[in-house]
Amino acid sequence: MTPRETILAALYARLSALPATALRGEVLPEREPAEGLLILRDGEPGEPEVTLSPLRYHYQHRAEIEAVVQGAARDAAFDTLIASVGATLAADRTLGGLCDWVEAEAPRPVDLPVEGAASLKAAVIPVVLHYSTADPLG
Repeated sequence: MTPRETILAALYARLSALPATALRGEVLPEREPAEGLLILRDGEPGEPEVTLSPLRYHYQHRAEIEAVVQGAARDAAFDTLIASVGATLAADRTLGGLCDWVEAEAPRPVDLPVEGAASLKAAVIPVVLHYSTADPLG
């Protein structure tokens, strides 16, 4: 696997260890799990900074985690879910040495009405993955 895929897989594995259901690159399911839902989107690696001798591409890859909760106590559940994502990232900022640094940005929560059901509370959490590789495709 490429360094990019290895890092994204490690991030997904850490999200999968949380009590919420974690998916990667999936569409929003019709029914929301009671414990909440996290969907990891691969995002954009952006333009790398390049250094020579040895040739290295330094990325600030912006992945996204979609966090969604539903139910009567969705504000508290959302807060708990976001805090658990933050604690997971803070516990290992290098994903086991796979990248230089991992940092989440603040989410912007929105309430989404659902016809005939409890509203959803959702947000996208941008996650910046700092890493270097010798080949932009490898």
